[in-house]
Formats: sequence, C-alpha cells, structure tokens
Amino acid sequence: MTKIYYTKPSITNLEINYIADAAANGWGEKCYDYIYRLEDLFKNHLGVKYAIATSSCTGAMHMGLAAIGVKPGDEVILADINWIASAAPISYLGAKPVFIDVLPDSWCIDPEKAEAAITPNTKAIIAVHLYGNLCEMDALQALGRRHGIPVIEDAAEAIGSIYHGRRAGSMGAFGVFSFHGTKTVTTGEGGMFVTNDHALYERVCTLSNHGRARGQVKQFWPDMIGFKYKMSNLQAALGCAQMERIDELVAKKRYIFEQYQKSFANIEGITMNPEAEDTVNGYWMPTLVFDRPFDFNRELLLHKFKQRDIDGRVFFYPLSSLPIFTNKYENSVSYHIYAKAINLPSYHDLTNEDIDRVIEVVKDYIFTQH
Repeated sequence: MTKIYYTKPSITNLEINYIADAAANGWGEKCYDYIYRLEDLFKNHLGVKYAIATSSCTGAMHMGLAAIGVKPGDEVILADINWIASAAPISYLGAKPVFIDVLPDSWCIDPEKAEAAITPNTKAIIAVHLYGNLCEMDALQALGRRHGIPVIEDAAEAIGSIYHGRRAGSMGAFGVFSFHGTKTVTTGEGGMFVTNDHALYERVCTLSNHGRARGQVKQFWPDMIGFKYKMSNLQAALGCAQMERIDELVAKKRYIFEQYQKSFANIEGITMNPEAEDTVNGYWMPTLVFDRPFDFNRELLLHKFKQRDIDGRVFFYPLSSLPIFTNKYENSVSYHIYAKAINLPSYHDLTNEDIDRVIEVVKDYIFTQH
C-alpha cells in the first residue's frame, strides 16, 4: 500500500530538462533568462501588466506593503483564519494586523466586518483567498474606494481561481502568490508579486534588488535600503515548466475535488469548499467541514488516516488564538470552524484508487461515529 501525502508537486521530464538547462547554461549573461520567462508566463496567464518573481510569497507581501507605505502605527485588516505568512509582513513593518471574522460559507474575510474595523490608522485590507476559495472582491473593493484604502490580494492558495471573469490576484492594488512545494504550481520555494500599477511596480523592483533602482548606472550603488527576495534562475526554470502545464495542473485539482464532493454530497452536516455563481475555484486544498449533527473528533480522524498510511491536514487556526497575538473570541465563525474541519489529499498524481481510499476512511469514520 503506497503512502498518500496530503500534497506534493507534479514533476515531469519537462521540469527536469529545464532545471538541467538552467544548471548547465543559466549563468553569466543568462542568469536571469528563466526568471524573466517565468514573469512573462505568469503575467500573461493572469492578465496583468507587471510581475516580479520572488523567493517567497511572504517576501512579495513584505515588499508590497513597504512599497505602499505601511509603517509603524498603521493598521492592516485581514481575516482571522489564515496562515501566519499573511500577517507576519505587517508586523515586520511595525504595523498592527487587525483580525476580523470570516464568512461562514467561504471562510474568507467578511466585508461588513472589515468596514466596521476601519479606523484613521487603517492603511490596507488584505483579501486572502483561503484554500482557493474566493473573497467577495466587489464588496471589498467598493469599501476600499469609499474609504480610500487599497485592497491587496493574497492569492498564495488561489492559482486557478477566477472571480467574475478575473483571475485571483489580478484585481487588487497588488497580488501575491506562493510557489511553495505544496502549491498547485511550484518552484520549491518561491513567490510572485503582481500589479497593474507602474509606479508601484518600479518601487517593488527597487526594493527587491537591495534598493538598486533599475535605471541606476553605477554598479553596487543602492538608492535606498531594500530587501533580498529574489528568485534563483534554477527555481524559475522549474516554474516555467509548471506554468506551461498550469491548465493540466488546475484541471486535476478540480477533478480530485469533484470526486470528493460527489462522495460526500448527500451526507448531512458536511460542507466543502464553495464555488459561487460566476466563479471558478482552483480547489488548492479540498476541505471538509463537519457541523451538526456531528461531534467531530479531528484527532480521531487523523489517526484513522495514519493507520491507512494517509496524510491529513488540520484547518488553519485563528491567528488571534496564537500566543503571539491577543484572543478575539468575538470572531465566532473563526473560533468555531477551525476545530470542525480537515484538509484532504489533493496532489496531481493521486489515482482514482487513492481517492477512493481517502473517501473510504472518511466514510468509515462518519458511519462508525454515528
């Protein structure tokens, strides 16, 4: 019986050949060739004007927030249910992350509660498209316009998701993506910053290169203090191959989700990732939420997975529940859902037999508990 991981990348001869070429030839004058190619592939796929490959999504967010002027004393609003990488760059800049509750259906930021949290110190709102689920971007951008506050998209988990004809990450003041080894498209570690704002693009270009402006002719002459968040040519070579296969990779994610959805659709008390009208969910991480009549025991289900050599993954905790922040129990949806949910395996190479094995364990848990 082969082990079923919760996620892993899909690597073919195309990826191996590109990486071998970058290792053998991607030096000297060619040391940026795959990076530029990846940026072009990505911005064309997304339909944006500018893209900057980065060493991580966290780095892309850090630079973007710095470029829009986030500073000590500022506040940045985001949903409480998220991974720490969405909040950490706010703290890097001395600003305060303001955690608000999520919508019960999408598990993404609640626009009404976001508006209620706005103060004179609010500098930005981050819309995190959790697990591929889409934030209510029309409502968020409308409130951003009303208050003169930029809306930023953290699309780390949303490659393949489309909102009203626009790809996740292409709608905000800027968007950021992750190419971590767990993601639908990977460079091992890595990320991407995207925007349609030329001035913002230039600022992030400078910040990403140790503060050296693109037009600076002096060698080793930084114009400001910047960062070192550049992607390597080797990583970009892997990313180029993945982007050439992106339709295939997203289609398999959607196929896997559909198999789970069909199997659990008629079981009372279970919900999964939503796909609202006029949207497409990239379904990065298929998720089961157990509600009444279930008294859900997450650890027991994880134990049953382990017995069958299957990896399961817990739902993100409310960030405000972490010891580095302050509890916000008023975020009742966030504090309810995390203990009632679990992520299911969803990598490209899963076979139908693998999917059936996962489904069998979940159903065995359900029907033996009730």
